[in-house]
Amino acid sequence: MTEFIKAHLDLLLFTGAAAVKVLVFLGGVLSFAGLLTLAERKVSALMQDRMGPNRASVFGFTLNGLFHPLADAIKMAVKEDFVPGRAEKLLFALAPFFAVVPVLALFAVIPFGDYVTLYGYRLDLQIADLPLGLFFVLALSGLAIYGVFLAGWASKNNFALLGAMRGAAQMVSYEIVLGLTLVGLMMIYGTASLQELVRAQGKLLFGLVPAWGIVCQPFAFVLFLTAAVAENKRTPFDLVEGESEIIGYFMEYSSMRFAAFMFAEFTEIILVSMLAATLFFGGWQLPYLYETGFQFPGGAALPLNHYLVAVLQVAAFSVKTVFFSWFLLVVRWTLPRFRFDQLMGLCWKALLPLALLNILVTGALLLLLGKL
Repeated sequence: MTEFIKAHLDLLLFTGAAAVKVLVFLGGVLSFAGLLTLAERKVSALMQDRMGPNRASVFGFTLNGLFHPLADAIKMAVKEDFVPGRAEKLLFALAPFFAVVPVLALFAVIPFGDYVTLYGYRLDLQIADLPLGLFFVLALSGLAIYGVFLAGWASKNNFALLGAMRGAAQMVSYEIVLGLTLVGLMMIYGTASLQELVRAQGKLLFGLVPAWGIVCQPFAFVLFLTAAVAENKRTPFDLVEGESEIIGYFMEYSSMRFAAFMFAEFTEIILVSMLAATLFFGGWQLPYLYETGFQFPGGAALPLNHYLVAVLQVAAFSVKTVFFSWFLLVVRWTLPRFRFDQLMGLCWKALLPLALLNILVTGALLLLLGKL
């Protein structure tokens, strides 16, 4: 009977911890995505010497535009949900679902900390620690193409279909480059688990420099970030939404269905930022911070409480994510849009050969150093 009760308590604790991780992590992501819609307009206003959104108010308080994401949500919710008469009704309704769900599911494998011990149980600060997490990211991110293509095709609008075809070609092309840029990381760290990859970046090179991905694979980071922005369909690679040429694959959508596509775009900004931090900037790692506290080169140490270490790790991951999100917003309002032939040429004629060259050079160096 005692074992029976203990087994049920273990199951209850495990289920409760998993639910809390999902609610806290995804709740934070969704809230941050809403704030990014405001940050995008604020960044563009700052770079164009404008005021930006500052009119939405509650009891006369505007809080520098902080109520605008709430105003946007209300506006989208009360708008007419228009469906074209010739549209494929079922697929038209499912397209936003295919755009949002794969992006949200990918957050399950992002490690936002190492672990905490609670009542003698070890709880990893990750929703799902998959041994092949990197492959899961690549496989599931490729499903987002269905949302893009179905939206354009099911609308029965030639301009929307043209945008969908561009989006499909762009996403398929850059998905290949995105995968190839990660091969070098797997060769160096010897794992495809995102949590184990972050832990491997906690080691020191020459006893001084953290073995982060940006140190071991700086060229791959540039290729990865370029391919990730292109797959996200953000400027300078927003050819599927080029108003001067076509009007996007979601031009027939309104109300909350249109909001779903925009929401998927902003959540993907967060996802790209988290992946960049996880793969190339140590994720939740802080230089010289270990399970027992700080241990500096030369023997100096600063012991810390286990829970304080966990808080510092989560804070480090959050700061890195916010920084890369801000950086992607700045890039979006800095660079001009490519032509579609330039975009595809950049992928197939430049990024793809360079990604293959990076794998070749990485393998040669590892062989030379006796790591293979």
